[in-house]
Amino acid sequence: MNNPYPLSPFQPGLREKTLAAFFIAILIWTALCTASTAQTFREPVEVRQVGLSRVGEQTLLTVMLNRQAAPLIAQKTVNGIPQMIIDFPRGRAGALPPQQFGDELLVKRVLTQVGPDGHGVQIIMEMDPQRPYTWWRRVQTLRSGQTAFIIGLKPEGAPRQAELLPAPPPQPAPQIEEREPEPEPAPAPAPEPEWSPPPSGPRPVGGFAELRHLIPQAEGLWRFLEKDGWSVLEAKNYDRPGKRFSRGFTLSNSRYPEAVINIAYIPANTPGAPDISVIDLDFERLNSPTAREYREMKKWDFGKIKTKYEDIGDFFDDALKPLRVKLRQECQTLALRWSSLIQDFVRHAAPRHPGAADEIMNHIKAKVNPRFEGVQFTISEKPLLILNLVDFLYIRAYYLGKNSGGGHD
Repeated sequence: MNNPYPLSPFQPGLREKTLAAFFIAILIWTALCTASTAQTFREPVEVRQVGLSRVGEQTLLTVMLNRQAAPLIAQKTVNGIPQMIIDFPRGRAGALPPQQFGDELLVKRVLTQVGPDGHGVQIIMEMDPQRPYTWWRRVQTLRSGQTAFIIGLKPEGAPRQAELLPAPPPQPAPQIEEREPEPEPAPAPAPEPEWSPPPSGPRPVGGFAELRHLIPQAEGLWRFLEKDGWSVLEAKNYDRPGKRFSRGFTLSNSRYPEAVINIAYIPANTPGAPDISVIDLDFERLNSPTAREYREMKKWDFGKIKTKYEDIGDFFDDALKPLRVKLRQECQTLALRWSSLIQDFVRHAAPRHPGAADEIMNHIKAKVNPRFEGVQFTISEKPLLILNLVDFLYIRAYYLGKNSGGGHD
């Protein structure tokens, strides 16, 4: 006989079927969520930006990622230089500079290396062998959806006493593959004019005479700057007792009030090492409201940052990054107005590279991308010529050479 009443879910048999269907639906939903999450983490992490900065007494290496990731961290010493290596074995690289300058305290420089197939990113911090330090790491998800991986370094104790070691025996030069071979063989460059060490006796002090004495490799640049109206505003000694005496110079020109030329001469302090000379054309005197606010914020310590921002990642992402974009735009406007100064400076700083001036101007003219923190470009290697477009624009030239008469008494 047929049942005249509809089946109830609480009747025997149907209840078990309903519960079974419910649990099967739960299992399918969980499997789909797990598969989606697994797929996300199977995709290579993208290393978008790398930056080094000083906050209070600490040095921070900030690596911006598209998602959370746990890199491998190792410490080792290569050729007497301690290194900290942050390794993303399957990572993809964004627009990363191959080299960045250090903080002049703990980190000498930051190198970025990418695997030959475009996968695998290593960030290498070369540390000062004389400065012990402690370190920590933190991963922070930002409101923008990006992840900030931060390494914090802090000096620990007094600098170690440096030792003068004998020069190592000469070794054959390694075979190095050309990074960007020229499509056509270029004509042999004209040899640089030979220079001989100055005669013994009192050396000139101050002005362009001393600069010619200390850095004769830049003789053409000194002639141009002196003729263009630049003058030595300041000359300083930087003394490391018992080690070496360095000289620093500042050049100014009333025609370019926002620009300055900074020069550092660092004599060798180990046998066989070359003297190092650094010459900057820098827009650091830019005095706009943005520049003043940026300089003030870079002085903030952790205590002040925590009163205004939830974490250090938000400080970099929400405060410093927008200011850097504005600074790059303001420096771009200034550089285009003074393009003749920039081109003449580059031509005289790197006379063997006639295309360097145009290459630098093309980088400067490019539209400022607010998504990125800015980049540094290596324009030439001899001399090493670098264009910085991170915050305040500068062009930096490095000269290596032994000036037997250049020691500072």
